[in-house]
Amino acid sequence: MTSRLTGEDEPGPTEWASGEPDREVGVGPWPGGPGAWPDDPRLDPELLAAGDRRNVVDRYRYWRREAIVADLDTRRHPFHVAIENLRHDANIGTVVRTANAFTAAAVHIVGRRRWNRRGAMVTDRYQHVMHHPDVADLAGWARDEGLAIVAVDNGPGAAPLETAALPRRCVLLFGQEGPGLTAEAVAAADLVVSIAQFGSTRSINAGVAAGIAMHAWIREHGAP
Repeated sequence: MTSRLTGEDEPGPTEWASGEPDREVGVGPWPGGPGAWPDDPRLDPELLAAGDRRNVVDRYRYWRREAIVADLDTRRHPFHVAIENLRHDANIGTVVRTANAFTAAAVHIVGRRRWNRRGAMVTDRYQHVMHHPDVADLAGWARDEGLAIVAVDNGPGAAPLETAALPRRCVLLFGQEGPGLTAEAVAAADLVVSIAQFGSTRSINAGVAAGIAMHAWIREHGAP
């Protein structure tokens, strides 16, 4: 696929497959053949004819990809997610997949343009993904958009995520597995928050941290 924001031409992995080999995912061809197809421009004739085995919620069965994205755009949340991509971190795909689940406005890849899409499980086809060559570029973009940058990092002076008030319009910024955020990223942040941990390890991976932080935002601003 070609990302409309990054311009990259990179196919995603195969569509979602069930762990049960004898269980079909999704729905088959629309019953009754072409004469029974609904008159709805959002629907894809190829999917109506062959069935829809994609990893999408039932609401979007048989919909064209562009129609799904357009519908999501009407109700995306006003938070963004950014992650530094210094070492081609495999966690980025998980971050994108989770951002799609929580309808983040966009995911921002900071550093290397290419990233490992396998963990995204094709959700990058429905999620806006932008690229920034460095933190300064991301910070400038966020400033122009009126978005606060919230760095998530377990460093000295960070406010506990569990009690911090997250800005409604913000960019949640994450670092790489192991080293965490760069000094430049922390310096660019309007707020630095940490995730409480009680075990022996000094950190959790970026994919997990992003999911926790996004859900914290949802609980504060987007819960039904």
